[in-house]
Order: sequence, then C-alpha cells, then structure tokens
Amino acid sequence: MNLFNKTPLKGGKKGGGMLGGNNMKFLTQITNAILVIIIISFLFSMFFGGGVKSENIPVSQLATDINLGLVKEIKVSGDNLSITYNTLGTTTPVVKISQKEIGTALTDTLSNYKVSQDKLDAVKIDIVSDQGFWYWVGNLAPYLLPLIFIGIFIWYLTRQIKGPGMQAFSFGQSKARIILPNDKKQRITFADVAGAKEAKEELAEVVDFLKNPKKFLEIGAKIPKGILLMGASGTGKTLLARAVAGEANVAFFSISGSEFVEMFVGIGASRVRDLFKMAKSASPSIIFIDEIDAVGRVRGAGMGGGNDEREQTLNQILVEMDGFEPNEKVIVMAATNRPDVLDPALVRPGRFDRRVVIDLPDRNDREAILQVHSREKPFGEDVNLKVIAERTPGFSGADLYSLMNEGAILAARENRKKISQFDLVRSIEKVMMGPERKSHLLSKKEKEITAYHEAGHALVASVLPFADPVHKISIISRGRAAGYTLKLPLEDRKLQSKKEFLDDIAVSLGGYVAEKNIFGDITTGPSNDLQVSSALAREMVTRYGMSDKFGPIALEGDGGKTMFGHGVGDREYSDKVSSQIDSEVARIMDEAMKKAETILSEHRKALDSIAKTLMEVETIERDNFEKILVANGIIPKKKQDIEHQV
Repeated sequence: MNLFNKTPLKGGKKGGGMLGGNNMKFLTQITNAILVIIIISFLFSMFFGGGVKSENIPVSQLATDINLGLVKEIKVSGDNLSITYNTLGTTTPVVKISQKEIGTALTDTLSNYKVSQDKLDAVKIDIVSDQGFWYWVGNLAPYLLPLIFIGIFIWYLTRQIKGPGMQAFSFGQSKARIILPNDKKQRITFADVAGAKEAKEELAEVVDFLKNPKKFLEIGAKIPKGILLMGASGTGKTLLARAVAGEANVAFFSISGSEFVEMFVGIGASRVRDLFKMAKSASPSIIFIDEIDAVGRVRGAGMGGGNDEREQTLNQILVEMDGFEPNEKVIVMAATNRPDVLDPALVRPGRFDRRVVIDLPDRNDREAILQVHSREKPFGEDVNLKVIAERTPGFSGADLYSLMNEGAILAARENRKKISQFDLVRSIEKVMMGPERKSHLLSKKEKEITAYHEAGHALVASVLPFADPVHKISIISRGRAAGYTLKLPLEDRKLQSKKEFLDDIAVSLGGYVAEKNIFGDITTGPSNDLQVSSALAREMVTRYGMSDKFGPIALEGDGGKTMFGHGVGDREYSDKVSSQIDSEVARIMDEAMKKAETILSEHRKALDSIAKTLMEVETIERDNFEKILVANGIIPKKKQDIEHQV
C-alpha cells in the first residue's frame, strides 16, 4: 500500500441507546419523586398526626387528682390545661388535658371544687402566654408546612425535567461560549500559536484597532467588520481567533454555525440578534462563528437542503453586520474550509471583506508547533524535533498535537518517565495509519504476497526520477492496511508537476504489477491503490489541464463538482466528451502500468531481495533499504538529484 496515496476512510457511530437511555432517565425521575412523597408523608405524620393522643379529663376529675396528690404540674394556655401527673413506678410521664371555665381563674375554679390550699400549693402551675413567635409558629405550622413541602416537590420535578418543553422560552437566546478578558486560564496569545506568520501579521492590525481605535478613526481608516479565516481542517483557525482576543484583551464570543439553526422558524435569526446584542454590550469584543458555511451557503442554489430557516439566519447575520457603527469596536471573525460555497453577499466589501488564508505548516512551522506542544512533556536526550518535522509533510497543527500526545501515551504505556525519539517516530505512523494490529496475523502465503506488493511500490518509487524517496517499508498491519510503504518528499512542495503525477500513479500500480507478475493472480490488496491512482488520473484530465487530448480546459471543480452550474451531479459536457475522458484516463493508467512492469522486470533481482528481507524482518528502514538498492546496482536518490531534475 502506498501511504501518501491513500484515500481517507469514513465511518460513523450508530445511535442505538437513545431510547433506552431516555426510558431509564424517566424511571429514575419517577422513583425519586415517589421517595420524596414518602419522606414528606412520614415527616408530616410524625410531627402533626403521628403522636399519642392525650386523655381529656373533666375539671372535677382534676380536682380529685390534686387532692389525692397525683398531679405534678399544670400548664395553663388560655382556657386549655395540660396536666402532668407524678410518675408511679414508670419513667414515662403521664400527660392529660382539660379545660377550665371561660373567664374564670384556675384557682377559683379549683376552690369551688373543694381543693385544699395545701394540695394546690404542692402543684406547679405555669401560665403559658398566647403571644410571641413560637406561639404563632405552632399554630400556623400545620397549615404552612404542607404548602412548603408541596412547593419543594414541584421545584424538584421541574429541576429533573429538562426536555424541550421546559426550554421553550430559551430557544431564542444565544448559546455562545464566552471567554472574558480577565479569564487568565483560557486566555491565549500569538505566543501560543506557532507558524502562520502571514496570518498573524494580517490579524495584528485587528489587535491594534481593538487596543487603540482612535489612531485609525482620526485618519479616516475603518477596520474591516468581518474577517474570514480560510484553511484546511486542523490548521488552527479557531486558535488564531482566540489569540486575537487574547492579544487585544477583549471578550470573545464563540459559536458554531450549526447552533443557529433549529426546526422552529425564526429561532436562528433570534439567536443572531441576541448574540450581537451581547457582543455590543461587552464591546470591545470579538464574535467568532465557526463553520460559517453551515448557514452561509449560496441562497437559492439547491445546496444545503433549501432550508428557509437557514436563509433567514443568514439574512439576519447580513443585517447585523451592516448595522455596525465604526466606533462600536465589535469585530466578527468566521472560519470555514469551504469558502467556495459561501453566499456572495456574505463576502462582499463591508462584510467579510478581509480573508486570511491559513495554509498547512511547512517544515520550519511544524518544528515550531512541535516545540509548543512539547512544553510540558519530558523528553529523552535522543529526541530531535527537526527530524520529526521532516517526516511529517502534510500534517496540520491538529495532527502534530495528536502526534505528540500519542508519543506520550506510548511512553506511559511502557512505564517510562521520558519520551524518546522512537516513541515519536512510532506515533507518526499511528496518526497516519492507526495502531498496529498485532492480533491480525497473516498466513505464510499472505505474508509473501504482501511483501512482494510493498516491494513493488518501493522499487518503482526508487527507480523513477520524479517519485519521492522511500523512508520505510513494513508488512505489519496497521488500520485496514496489511502493509505500507512510507515515502516522503525531501522538501515541502507547493506545486506538483505532470511528471510527478505520472510517476506517482506508476508507484501506486507497483504493488498491483508485482502481484500479477510474481503470482499470476490478483488479490484485493491493491484496491485502494487503484482507487487513488484512478482518481488522480481523472483529475489530471478534468481539472489540471494535463491531458494532451483536451489541453488547457477544466471540466470539473473542487471535489468533482462541475465548473458550470451549482448542481453536484450536473454536467456541462456531452456524453461523447465523457467517453473521451474515460478513454484518456484509461490511457494514462495503462502507460503507468507498463512503466511499472518494465522497472520490475529489469530489476527482478532487487524485487526478490527486498521481498525476502521483508518476510524475515517485517520492517525495513531507509538506511537498510538503500543498502539493498546499492547491492543490486540502483543508486538511491539524493536531494541534489531531485533539484537537478526539476
């Protein structure tokens, strides 16, 4: 398998646990609610209805008990009497209740019942006032506490139920994440962003305007209202936007384009208004809309599903940007990796009129990015980040972060305290291809086929003058590949020539030709190589004008879309031209295959030697591979050879 001519594999997650999760959540809420009801009922019954009722006795009985010396204490509360009797062999006091005559003193009532004064003096009489805080609490508690418990119960249920019905009144509110200027933990500056020198220079003007707008306004200059960051995924667009806010020390409002759109009409426009209102109240500030192509696609072009809600949201963004005043000090930044699908009204002067392109980092930038991601990682003495940067052409900033993280994980997995160069080299292959599949053991026959397949790639790449040199060959399974050939350019290239493309196609077919010539049969192994090489040949014909038959004409745009018209499947050329394109692609592929067949036939001895070594050691590094080439009369390519050929 040719590593740098590999198509990405797409996959997705299956969502099968949503229904079961909602059911479990509902049952949990019901169970909690039942427990709360039980606890409330228990407390209420314990305090207000669950006690033992006292015996109610007449006043005559009370008088008799006093004369017998059975009464210890009497508490008088209005006309109510609480009588505590002397304990007779028991530890639990006996309390009875009674009522005296209305408007008559208790002593007078007892005297009328022939209670002797001596016996009455032996009884403690306590008069309880009918006023004060606790009196009212005691009387109102039976009525207030049930209401309080019911209120707490309703509040608990509303906290548990957070579905769409409970959030109806918050639909129109913005869901932007806010980073305030005094948030030192999340603040980043240009010092935390390596590479992208031109982009940082372009954005430095924005920082200067936010810090000192008077300098620009006095001379009549107006800073752009909108700045569009364009670049491939993982190049650091969001990081740069945060760095601008950090350098200028202003509030940063971040939201994704997809968060504006809901199933209800008008919600997206309402959220746009709310977002801009918050940003204006916190000015100077920056609004950052990530993946703006989610709402900013061309209107009325049949792309994006023709969603009216999306178009209303886009219209509201356009209106808000037109409503800006020069002294409001609110700047809108947006990021996208699909600038070609944005609506023309969005990128016209006065809106997103400044466009900052963020390219993939070159070798020096990759080394600087690796330095940033290695600040908190302990390295061994053998670590050389320059070598890692040379071996990672085409890596984005996100890929380099993943590389450093994987290297740290590999070292920790082997219980080492420092990261070695070997860990970083292995992590490059892991990021590119995935982890080693040690359990995927090839049979002896499959191992031989894979060895000749990869040897075919490597040998053709080493002989052809415009192919990249081989750095590593392996028949250890990684990801979905049974083996791989790692070939890297000696230096970063911004342009690729027709000769380089033709050699790349021949290299991709090297494994196919090797299997066919050696074993007289074809396996499913070269399927990915055939897809990649066929797609490259078609792009040479339809996009790059590299076909002698068609000449300098572009029949398709980026991603296979036609240059004329908006429809992805529409064609602006005839069936006859389509047939000629197929014939031209077949011709390029046939010539590349013949070129690979010639090389493998002339250097059959070298092919057998490489394959035999692979079957023995499974992996061949660049130095050992070049020794095999020299032993078979092939001179390895050097940097000066490539420069001379170009």
